[in-house]
Amino acid sequence: MKIGVLASQGAFAEHIAKLQQLGVEAVPVRLPGELAGLDGLVIPGGESTSISKLMRHYHLTGEIKDLAKNGLPVLGTCAGMILLGRRENGADPETLELMDFTVRRNAFGRQTDSFETELAVPALGEKPFPAVFIRAPLIEEVNGGLEILARLADGTIVAARQGNLVALAFHPELTDDLRCHRYFLDIVAEYRKK
Repeated sequence: MKIGVLASQGAFAEHIAKLQQLGVEAVPVRLPGELAGLDGLVIPGGESTSISKLMRHYHLTGEIKDLAKNGLPVLGTCAGMILLGRRENGADPETLELMDFTVRRNAFGRQTDSFETELAVPALGEKPFPAVFIRAPLIEEVNGGLEILARLADGTIVAARQGNLVALAFHPELTDDLRCHRYFLDIVAEYRKK
């Protein structure tokens, strides 16, 4: 199994390390040719506008959209969640528009408003997940066949799945808990069987 991690900007090294802990070949992706032969792709947290601009500059946007539309599993965390969703009123950044939701950036405030919480994610089992939210987005408007994976206590949607696409508002790569990455790899394994 070979998973690419978009390495334009952001927490890509941490995702690579978590995937390697799970015994998976994980490689950085910076150019379109590096997408060839992947079984899945992770779009990490970071600065969504910068990642979007770098994706366009290096001609990755169209390639990633095509691969995802053809079934390639993609995990987007924080900024990656923003890029998987739909833009609100044409606002920056330009997104991939692969998942049927709109997202609000920096929904919880500034860097100093970042927080950690024990989050119930039934798809991961009964034990809460230690979710790290850093200038995190949230899902506002949900359309289509989106499966909600997790909500905060106030009902705010912070994790969702649509087919082979998974979007998380938090940073699983910044914890010692490997369940989110394992969950994604299970989706990849199913995709590889087809």
